[in-house]
Amino acid sequence: MLAASMVIFCLISGCADGEAAGQVPVPALNPPATPAGQERLIRSPVVMVLGDSFTMGSGPVPRWESYAAQTARTLGWQLVTAGAAGTGFVNPSRVRRTFQESFERELAWRPAPDLLIISGGHNDHTANPGRVYGAAKRLLVTVRLRWPQTRVVVIGPIWMGREPRWLPAVRDAVAVAADEEATVFLDPLGRSWGRGAILPDGVHPTLLGHRRLANWLVTALHEHGAGPDG
Repeated sequence: MLAASMVIFCLISGCADGEAAGQVPVPALNPPATPAGQERLIRSPVVMVLGDSFTMGSGPVPRWESYAAQTARTLGWQLVTAGAAGTGFVNPSRVRRTFQESFERELAWRPAPDLLIISGGHNDHTANPGRVYGAAKRLLVTVRLRWPQTRVVVIGPIWMGREPRWLPAVRDAVAVAADEEATVFLDPLGRSWGRGAILPDGVHPTLLGHRRLANWLVTALHEHGAGPDG
């Protein structure tokens, strides 16, 4: 019945060129219109920051207001933070885990991020710089073997006020380990963070201090081409 109907239709109105009588014309398939205002989704870089109380937040400054979180908001990262107050490359603190152990327990089992930032060292003031170097190098080797395609940046010890005599030796130990592993090293020592940047404990940054740290980090990453996208 359908073929006969088409013959009658063609006799009355005529068929298009190349359209045999009795064949049902196939309508053109047009893609649906894109809804107004719909934009292409772009994946934000996944960045992990491993550190101590500066990274995790301390005192009146919570984790989501730390310099790491403020940097992530500025640069549009998906942020994962790990570590604990008082810890370092060598110092396990009260939580009984070093940066190495925090990495293995909190981060290593996750899918590889675009960028890993390791920040710390000022809690290793009681350790021999040689031990700090060995621990930092071991951690960087572990990260490279676990996530060979992930960019890695190391931030040396942060000190908001006048730095103590022992600190440069720790900084240098971490810097040498980073250099040997072809890892970008950012050095925050020797900078003035301005008034209102330090909590009454004389060590940790205020919310303003974290903001200034974040501004410094954003600039330093850009200058070294060390962000998750290069």
